[in-house]
Amino acid sequence: MKTTLRKRYLLYLVRWQLSTPILAVCVWLLTDSLGATLTTIIANLIGGLIFFWVDQWIFRHTDIFHGGELWEVRDDLVCADCGKGSVRGYRLVKKAGYDRSEDRIPEFRCHDCSREKYERDGHGDSS
Repeated sequence: MKTTLRKRYLLYLVRWQLSTPILAVCVWLLTDSLGATLTTIIANLIGGLIFFWVDQWIFRHTDIFHGGELWEVRDDLVCADCGKGSVRGYRLVKKAGYDRSEDRIPEFRCHDCSREKYERDGHGDSS
């Protein structure tokens, strides 16, 4: 596991532990009147309202891909280059300085054509 991934994972585990006081306070205050199940549901809803934003920050500001690439793979397609049908198709969606996540008509390529384009473009512009 890479060091940056370990750090993000550790940060995420710490974030989960921060929800413990919310659960503990709710259980302490509400269990006698509402029961354990309803109290736990309320505690999780409160935690979700708070930690949704923390999770957004963790995953947005810690660069999950860390300069890596995101590929999309689909089956039963026609290759955009060679025209072979019923193949597994690949396309590069994101990498540093490149984002085709909003393509309305993405082009998928068979394994051989995708590899060829990837190498030809210098590890880049595969759509």
